[in-house]
Amino acid sequence: MIEIHDIKKSYGALQVLKGIDLRVEKGEVVSIVGPSGAGKTTLLQIIGTLDKADSGQVLIDGTNIGNLSQKKLADFRNRNIGFVFQFHQLLPEFTATENVMMPALISGMTFSKAQQRAKELLTFMNLADRAQHKPNELSGGERQRVAVARALVNSPAVILADEPSGSLDMKNKEELHNLFFRLRDEMGQTFIIVTHDEGLARICDRTIHMMDGKITTGTIQ
Repeated sequence: MIEIHDIKKSYGALQVLKGIDLRVEKGEVVSIVGPSGAGKTTLLQIIGTLDKADSGQVLIDGTNIGNLSQKKLADFRNRNIGFVFQFHQLLPEFTATENVMMPALISGMTFSKAQQRAKELLTFMNLADRAQHKPNELSGGERQRVAVARALVNSPAVILADEPSGSLDMKNKEELHNLFFRLRDEMGQTFIIVTHDEGLARICDRTIHMMDGKITTGTIQ
């Protein structure tokens, strides 16, 4: 599913990633943990094509993303990668349904199909009765579930999550974590999750530990 070979990344004189090798299989839920500054988010952004490595390779479903033009890369990202962020990043002027529809419309899906897909996902998330509410009318847990639905709307190969439960209370954290595994079990979804939440890391299929730009423990495969 995802193969990472000798990824290096520097910002000026600061080397953030110092040769990362990692393989993630389809349907795995993998957490990446480590102290602030370890390079976790930088690695996630490179996997998600939001940043570019200085050297090395990232292959997703056999595609070397480093060989894609900017236009093809944007299209690949839209169709193959879903993102869940700590603070949901929903557009405040749009309803839950409209927020979920956005990536589908960008990919060229018709309005009616995108709307139907969004409704199906919101129903799956137990949010059917909140579909026409705007983000400021939703709880924190509801907003994050809308964000997960948005990440899933194009049926991407992988979901990348950066501290997805960091802003949630304990009850909503548990619900979100359970949702990730339900999605894996029912939809075959692959997750890579950067987290400081020890409870989430413990229940993942595999935990990768990073420190000072390197993988220190955890099964690389």
